[in-house]
Amino acid sequence: MIDQDKLKVQVFISGRVQGVNFRHYTQKEASSLGLTGWVRNLPDSRVEAVFEGNSEAIHRMVAWCYSGPTLADIENVEVDYFAPTGEFSSFEIKW
Repeated sequence: MIDQDKLKVQVFISGRVQGVNFRHYTQKEASSLGLTGWVRNLPDSRVEAVFEGNSEAIHRMVAWCYSGPTLADIENVEVDYFAPTGEFSSFEIKW
């Protein structure tokens, strides 16, 4: 049975998102919301993140991705939803 109160999302954010501490602020925001998962820069200048946790917190985190930190300039956000897996224990920055 799937817990409807938990979600997992994969997000791709494009625009000016590298070189503006996007990963650091994403980790800070996700951790403050109690989410687990990871964030990383991609070679094509996008940022990819996976968030898992309470559905309300997930929706707040996705909304945050549309603005990001102060120096970011978001052009596009792609979000895919999945059933939660419970595979993460914290929120990490992948290098």
